[in-house]
Amino acid sequence: MINTEIFEQVDSYISNLFNPGDEALAATQLSIVTENIPSISISPNQGKFLHILAKLCNAKNILEMGTLAGYSTIWMARALPEGGKLITLEFDPHHAAVAQQNIDRAGLTDKVEIRVGKAIDNLPKLLAERLYPFDMIFIDADKPPYAEYFEWALKLSRPGTLIIADNVIRDGKVLDPGNGDDMVKGVHRFNKLLAATPGVTATIMQTVGVKEHDGMAIAIVN
Repeated sequence: MINTEIFEQVDSYISNLFNPGDEALAATQLSIVTENIPSISISPNQGKFLHILAKLCNAKNILEMGTLAGYSTIWMARALPEGGKLITLEFDPHHAAVAQQNIDRAGLTDKVEIRVGKAIDNLPKLLAERLYPFDMIFIDADKPPYAEYFEWALKLSRPGTLIIADNVIRDGKVLDPGNGDDMVKGVHRFNKLLAATPGVTATIMQTVGVKEHDGMAIAIVN
């Protein structure tokens, strides 16, 4: 039998080594509790991973789908150079308001723009406003339309754009093609589309830790 406690212990070990105390991030995590926001943000280690990926691809223009309280937003925005910009899309006005407070507290007001409304409605506007191509796109919004989000990500990309999608393994439930959960069906459609898209080089990394068992898809536009 797998001892899942070791996953959390190792996650904490890594976090203590590489993610020392940070007032802005700690306040953001606290706001999730005090403002009754779903506790589904990425973990500190995943945040640091996104931060490193943003630096690796020298991102100057980042798109995020799914802001929540702004935790992942802050991690990625901190990797931007002077003049860099991150646009984040959030459906819930309350979540967006809390995220704005957290982003302001982190000193990232000038680098981050929150757009409120359905991502599927806001994405065409980014195209119409010619705000693309993005250097990095992080998909972490509602799961049923993940495949559609990916299709829009491709339209807003360029060769070399890095596309990341979180929560695509769902505790292994994607192994069951008959699973009726809408979130599982959504990421299952996304995973199949990602694998069948010739214009990207992609894979999925399983993740374990404080967020239990899931996975993160990573793709680069050819």
